[in-house]
Amino acid sequence: MRTLIPSPCALSEGIKMYRLSDKAATLEPYRVDTASYRIRLDANESFLAPTPADEQAMLQAAAQVVLRRYPDPAAAEACAAFGALYGIPADLITAGNGSDELISVICTAFLEKQDKVMTLDPDFSMYRFYARQEEKPCLVWEKGEDLTIDVPRVLDTMQREQVRMLIFSNPCNPTSLGLTIPQVRQLVEGTDALIVLDEAYMDFWDQSFLPWVEQYDNLIILRTCSKALGLAGLRLGFAVANPTLTAVLRAAKSPYNCDSVTTAMATVILKNPLYREVYLPIIRQSRDMLLQGLQALRQQGLVDRVYDSCTNFVLIELKNAVQVFEDLKDCGILVRCLGPTRLRITAGTEAENREVLAYLKVFAAKG
Repeated sequence: MRTLIPSPCALSEGIKMYRLSDKAATLEPYRVDTASYRIRLDANESFLAPTPADEQAMLQAAAQVVLRRYPDPAAAEACAAFGALYGIPADLITAGNGSDELISVICTAFLEKQDKVMTLDPDFSMYRFYARQEEKPCLVWEKGEDLTIDVPRVLDTMQREQVRMLIFSNPCNPTSLGLTIPQVRQLVEGTDALIVLDEAYMDFWDQSFLPWVEQYDNLIILRTCSKALGLAGLRLGFAVANPTLTAVLRAAKSPYNCDSVTTAMATVILKNPLYREVYLPIIRQSRDMLLQGLQALRQQGLVDRVYDSCTNFVLIELKNAVQVFEDLKDCGILVRCLGPTRLRITAGTEAENREVLAYLKVFAAKG
């Protein structure tokens, strides 16, 4: 096997060496802390596990998969179950290996080489990553100090810069804030660019635009099983759009992009309304408990700012965020540090919330 490290003799013999492209040379892996922690409140995962009955049903579903056969290219059963759960016709739904894959497919299929993509900041970092992987010019619209989205200003920027696609999360990760239905409608109707609306956290709010998705020729809505449904380990997401856009998505994705075990197990959960009717209120209650506890710390002067939340996490600002983050880690608690002044904390069990709030009170006071 040839080495990529040239030797003097190789150079003298004129052997040609492979050189990484500039794009490849600058790639860095997505970094996740894989160490063991007593409490993990860093990834916005659900703290609720499937019911014992559903766990057994999922194992049985996986055991019945014929592993020597390729998966169903359409993931029809999972799409039908998702559609029934959210009141969406199955023929408007495309399944993906997590929303990440669908974002990559969208960037590939709907944009020409020089088409501009616009993202917002702060927002989910992978939007920018996939746009740049496809070598599309990527503009970043900076949110204001309050981290809200000014829809008219966004539209003005899109028109001025001739943006062909806008992608953003609603509610937003990591700000926990969101646009209302009228604001989303104003945005979608105010441009002929493609709007990719990532509703990964919309189960925790009541402003979903899914009921109107078929009416628009420039709208794709992304949903996930990773948050409210508690299936982050299975990697399954859905894109919902009108028939024309859906046909493009289905043609552009890999033929067997969703494996049979994932779709079989996820379908069990998608068919059970318990997770939206019972689990969701429990998660929201936990979020509200965490939010109220953090607001109490702000009133005591220990936290500078607490953002309202329509997700399953809360964003806070404090001067010594990095040090508090490290102190929490030393105590076996992992949250998400977002720069020198911000922490994002996922709602956990009541006991987890109480513990992180107690430690925050101590560590923030040290600053």
